[in-house]
Amino acid sequence: MDDDVRELYQEVILDHGKNPRNFRQPEDANCEARGNNPLCGDQLTVYLKVDEGRLIRDAAFEGRGCAISMASASMMTQIVCGKTVSQVQSLFDKFHKLCTGEMEEFPQDEFTDDMEKLRVMSGVRRFPMRVKCATLSWHTMNAAVAGDNETTTE
Repeated sequence: MDDDVRELYQEVILDHGKNPRNFRQPEDANCEARGNNPLCGDQLTVYLKVDEGRLIRDAAFEGRGCAISMASASMMTQIVCGKTVSQVQSLFDKFHKLCTGEMEEFPQDEFTDDMEKLRVMSGVRRFPMRVKCATLSWHTMNAAVAGDNETTTE
């Protein structure tokens, strides 16, 4: 990772970690799940409002965790709104590959802009134990849309 990306990674993590977006419990959420990362102590609840067409109308979260976990959850809630459940599941797959180093570059597709925003999280690949911190909220979101109430990164 070059110095510019490393610096941006630190800035984004600090900003979203200290000032998480969509940190709230919406009144009209119809999907929710709790996620736990026992290695780091992160605990999050993800709330979604999904309409009949499986479009995510609102996304929010509550909980506590390290800066990486909080930043990733914050960014995720901003990115998934307005997308279908199947689109966010595909986006999660790409994000997970980005964090683990399985994907260095991503194809030009409907998610290119979102992946560019999420690229700053690729720094976790240098710290394998932190990948679980970065992906906890995404696993929790997948659990929520699948109707599972809980998930863990164990």
